[in-house]
Amino acid sequence: MSDTPLIGVLALQGDVREHLIALASADALARPVRRPEELAEVDGLVIPGGESTTMSKLAVLFGMMDPLRERVGAGMPVYGTCAGMILLAEKILDPRSGQETVGGIDMIVRRNAFGRQNESFEAAVEVRGVEGGPVEGVFIRAPWVESVGAETEVIAEHGGHIVAVRQKNALATSFHPELTGDHRVHALFVDMVRAVN
Repeated sequence: MSDTPLIGVLALQGDVREHLIALASADALARPVRRPEELAEVDGLVIPGGESTTMSKLAVLFGMMDPLRERVGAGMPVYGTCAGMILLAEKILDPRSGQETVGGIDMIVRRNAFGRQNESFEAAVEVRGVEGGPVEGVFIRAPWVESVGAETEVIAEHGGHIVAVRQKNALATSFHPELTGDHRVHALFVDMVRAVN
């Protein structure tokens, strides 16, 4: 593989375009992924924000849930933001009926923990592994992490709650760095993909 990894953005629902732009700005080739054969071609994957229950149901409908679990389980680098964080959790508190997860990070996540859409906010967040000062986190109906397992590293907190974690090749944030124009979290993920490939 060249120094420019090919990273997919799961394009079933959510803010796909913003992630494609952020990844390109972080020196990756980026493309939308909707089908298992497209998933098979990428070196890493971003699971964007959106509505986690809808994304879960669409992943099952499009035949993507099992291939996602297999690739993530086999160590493909993956980064989930907001709803993507929920999909990467091993367990969700109060899941909606029929809601499934891909898994990959040993954590328990609480959906919509920071409140409803009208309670969205921005905050400066110090993220371990991201140099140059805090990143601007955009929290939109954001989850937080209630607890993590022994192998999961907490890399950011806000207001006493865990908002970013990393476990091996998996990264997740409660917030949306793709909406700010600051692409340092995406650059961290691109480096994670390069390290594996």
